[in-house]
Amino acid sequence: MLNSCNFIGHIGADPDIKATNSGTRVANLSLAVTEKWKNKQGERQERTEWVRLNCFQDGLIGVIESYIKKGSKVYVSGKMATRKWQTQSGEDRYSTEINIDKLVMLDGRSDNANNSGGNYGAASQGGEYVGDNGLRQGGGGSFPTDDDIPFLMEWR
Repeated sequence: MLNSCNFIGHIGADPDIKATNSGTRVANLSLAVTEKWKNKQGERQERTEWVRLNCFQDGLIGVIESYIKKGSKVYVSGKMATRKWQTQSGEDRYSTEINIDKLVMLDGRSDNANNSGGNYGAASQGGEYVGDNGLRQGGGGSFPTDDDIPFLMEWR
């Protein structure tokens, strides 16, 4: 069986980073995914869906905490999960969320100019990436150029 979800959209609010009772950190985000098309009369139509995202990987949470903010354009990949919870009055509620394990920042240099820590949104800036073991530095001294990396920065 395959449980894989992929989305490109804009972050709807600054990420919410919390710790569970056991001390595990979790990042919660909302993603606006907009679909645009023309109807039969040629009029532009638009519909936005909101997707709840969770992340439990420490290295990826560090990147989210440092570089992702409201309005950031991202590609995310993960698995869909439905969570059951109860209201204070005892009613059962369900929430469908995507537990992400991959994040690619799609913002260009000017879009993330105010992020603390620098600009890591586009491939031309090269540099850091995150893997399963946390933050790692790519390359030695200088960052690669556009010709060196034909893809976008990716964090897992």
